[in-house]
Amino acid sequence: MSKSVDAVNPGDRIDPSASLEEKREQVAVEYDDVTLHTNTVPTYFMVEGEEGNEKALHHIEDAEEISDVVRQARMSKDGDRTWK
Repeated sequence: MSKSVDAVNPGDRIDPSASLEEKREQVAVEYDDVTLHTNTVPTYFMVEGEEGNEKALHHIEDAEEISDVVRQARMSKDGDRTWK
């Protein structure tokens, strides 16, 4: 994404100049649930591409690709779905 997008949550903002390490550290939101357990939602999900390169997928902008990665992770080498 090449343009700045206004986001309600500052953690959702995309900075195209951010390094992979900066994206790895960015938090979209952090909150305590009813049991007072702190939950942290990362802004970017780090995934390994087919060539072994690491890339950062934005939890909103790249949601469809994140879903694709999750589906692929649930497929065995034989093409069967595996559930854990």
